[in-house]
Amino acid sequence: MPALWISHVTVTDPVAYKEYATRAVPVIAEYGGQFLSRGAAFKQIEGTARDRHVVVRFADMATAQACYNSAGYQAALSFAKDASLRDLVIVEETG
Repeated sequence: MPALWISHVTVTDPVAYKEYATRAVPVIAEYGGQFLSRGAAFKQIEGTARDRHVVVRFADMATAQACYNSAGYQAALSFAKDASLRDLVIVEETG
């Protein structure tokens, strides 16, 4: 069953965050990740407001988790950790 990465991000250091994105996108693609939404227009309805929202579809939960845990993604993530406030969840698609 497909799974989605859903991340909500406020970028605090655009230069470092761009480096994260540059490094992360090929790793996500390597694991078959398909961007469904990436920094598109949004309307905040509830919860903590973030500036950027990204949704990526993977084949399944195991692949999404493997991508996150991969050496390549973790190396990319090191650029985002001090350059953003992030929330990330992996959710199984049901419909």
